Amino acid sequence: MQINTPPRNPGRRTADGRGASTRGKSMRLTRRGRLVLVVAAAVVAGAAVAVPLLSLARGTAGPAALVIPEGWRASQVYDAVDKALALPAGSTKSSVGTAGLKLPGDAGGNPEGYLFPATYPLDKDATPQSVLRFMVDTANRRFGWAPVAAGAQRDAMNVYQAVTIASIVQAEAADKADMGKVARVVLNRLQRGMPLQMDSTLNYALNRSTLNTTVNDTRIENPYNSYQRMGLPPTPIDNPGEDAMRAALNPPSGNWLYFVTVKPGDTRFTADFAEHQRNVADFNAVQNAKTRRPPQVTQPPR
Repeated sequence: MQINTPPRNPGRRTADGRGASTRGKSMRLTRRGRLVLVVAAAVVAGAAVAVPLLSLARGTAGPAALVIPEGWRASQVYDAVDKALALPAGSTKSSVGTAGLKLPGDAGGNPEGYLFPATYPLDKDATPQSVLRFMVDTANRRFGWAPVAAGAQRDAMNVYQAVTIASIVQAEAADKADMGKVARVVLNRLQRGMPLQMDSTLNYALNRSTLNTTVNDTRIENPYNSYQRMGLPPTPIDNPGEDAMRAALNPPSGNWLYFVTVKPGDTRFTADFAEHQRNVADFNAVQNAKTRRPPQVTQPPR
């Protein structure tokens, strides 16, 4: 997460160096608090839906398939289904209310977080409703296992809240190895009643993906602005995969409250705000060096 907030908000992280603060004064962190969450335990079983990968061309030999990557937002899934089924833009989104999706009550009919990333077969009779149902049913199978529910309940949260944390982990972690630590930062901040201050939630509110979060961005009035709002966002912010869910349910022990990805392969976690500020300064130096780099001129071949 990046932390681009005033010092009174102790932490943020950057986004694709994830867990780094991008501006001198701000930082990003995990926020969302007061759910006494010390998530421990539970392995999300099962691999992604085993269906052959193939082109989306319909009418060719064999069934077509739709690939949904981990971390896609619902809006991206809707667009992909429209294209795969050769439907006008907006068709899948408008079909959500008539699809009969089996979502948790907390979701309020919004399938974000439950459009499980996998490869899905598309036969000639596929409709937006049938595809969405398949995705949500797959998520319910993956997230509804007894160990998952037990792991969440042990830590005073429900499965929907665990999926929400997993979606933040999916968006924030620079790679799979960092997922557990990012989850621990989120949980530690929640336990301490600290705002999460995650750029990923702010990007979701603004329908964008960027490392560059300004102080003005952090002041917007929006329920997904985790710089201003306490606790978890009202819904997941993407559709997490099983690795992110495992991390949310069984993070490593640690006292980290801040993280920043200074550059690829260099994500720094700490519980010390002053150290985090130094890490953020290193992140800013890397970003500034990129913008000052002289243009590379390629000589034509002789």
